[in-house]
Amino acid sequence: MTKRATATSLPIELDPNPPRHNWRDAHLTPGRRPPWLRVKAPATENYVRLKRLMRNHHLHTVCEEALCPNIGECWGRGTATFLLLGDICTRSCGFCKIHTGKPNPVDWDEPRRVAETVEMMGLRHAVLTSVTRDDLPDGGATIFAMTIREIRQRLPNCTVEVLIPDFKGDRDALKIVMDEHPDILNHNLETVPRLYRRARPQAKYERSLQVLQWAKEMDPNVVTKSGIMVGLGERWDEILSLMDDLRGVGCDILTIGQYLQPSRYHLPIERYYTPEEFDRLREEGLARGFTWVESGPLVRSSYHADEQVKERVRSND
Repeated sequence: MTKRATATSLPIELDPNPPRHNWRDAHLTPGRRPPWLRVKAPATENYVRLKRLMRNHHLHTVCEEALCPNIGECWGRGTATFLLLGDICTRSCGFCKIHTGKPNPVDWDEPRRVAETVEMMGLRHAVLTSVTRDDLPDGGATIFAMTIREIRQRLPNCTVEVLIPDFKGDRDALKIVMDEHPDILNHNLETVPRLYRRARPQAKYERSLQVLQWAKEMDPNVVTKSGIMVGLGERWDEILSLMDDLRGVGCDILTIGQYLQPSRYHLPIERYYTPEEFDRLREEGLARGFTWVESGPLVRSSYHADEQVKERVRSND
């Protein structure tokens, strides 16, 4: 049975009655979302065009597979996150909607079709991610590398962000990706270490930190990025400690969003964070030296990714 969201683990130094919202409304059952989590159904002309484009090229997007709440906004702006290596994952994270099972064989033509779609969309910033493919010797790193090359051959001025799995801690696999010099290397911690056994049973917190550290060692100029969800039962001090860990490995960008339960079979929501709390988390992150912190109830890994890379370019000028 789904657990009812509770009012426990109140973060420190925050007013339990925020000025713009009633705190009691922030702790509803997972089926009843507070007003700041309600979004309009996607119906723009650009959304319909992109959906048709993805189907015609036989491509997947994490926007669709993971039920991203921002799909209407992002697709309406002409941005999308491509999901490489199919839509079946070899891992079974407790928070993720993507199907778990035996994946299909690698589609070696996929990088070409992704690059062609990026060109048709006229993107200036392309975001690539994948399901986790523990069945492959390199974890799928070669497909990432091929896709980056294909995009840059067609659109030399298009920046490329990759959101990668941990490749089971294989440094050589990571190097295959890093040798293509992505503009942003993203690998999500997802949650605090205490909750890994429940949320990410096949992952390791320390291994994920090491991936980010290795990326900086291989290319000191790469922008590294990570993201977490809140609402799984983490404590406020654990979030701050996680921020310190990320800064300790030189992570530049942090995204923080509300966990939303994809179905009754997934981990329950312990509680909803208010917009004021997300603002406070953003301040905490910036105070620790992150160059950009995207923090909000609907924030996901690729949310406003194009704006983040623009800001990075401006800061380097």
